[in-house]
Amino acid sequence: MPSTQRSSQSASPARRREILETAARVFAEQGYNATTVRKIADEAGLLAGSLYYHFDSKESMLEEILSGFLDELWAGYDEVLAARLDPKDTLAALVTESFREIDRHRDAVAIYQKEARQLAVQPRFAFLADSQQRFEQVWLETLERGVSAHAFRADLDLRLAYRFLRDTVWVAASWYRPGGGHSPEQIARQYLSMVLDGIAAPG
Repeated sequence: MPSTQRSSQSASPARRREILETAARVFAEQGYNATTVRKIADEAGLLAGSLYYHFDSKESMLEEILSGFLDELWAGYDEVLAARLDPKDTLAALVTESFREIDRHRDAVAIYQKEARQLAVQPRFAFLADSQQRFEQVWLETLERGVSAHAFRADLDLRLAYRFLRDTVWVAASWYRPGGGHSPEQIARQYLSMVLDGIAAPG
């Protein structure tokens, strides 16, 4: 990922994280273009000028929010892929890791869903397009392996199945609330049960 420019290397890491969490929430709620530095500063309890001590622009904040989320997502995905599980278990592990990331980075996921297509054409945010291409490749290859191994139906339209899986997993960011009644793992198990076994009762 590209490195984020910072106004001060001596700024408190804890304070920077708090500001980023605030910025992510405001971006997710109001949209990136509609959010001003002053609004983020107000929500963070800072003067607008003081915010520049930590970040040189709202673009820097957004870049760090999205790159941090994607770095963590790919660390989890790479661990799953390195385990060389069978296709069905790989799919289950990818789904579970995705819900864990929604739990950890719900606002970043919401921003990504709303803004990624528009942002990806900007050189600064080219890493979003690169990540999307890699994401698609990983999920399609898992589905292809599953069909070849007779773990998934042979008549699957792989791209349609991929889009269905992608959209139904990540849309959870619109309703999931960290600390709610269900853990990410519990939601993933229910989701996988419906995807792999259907919702009709046996018989």
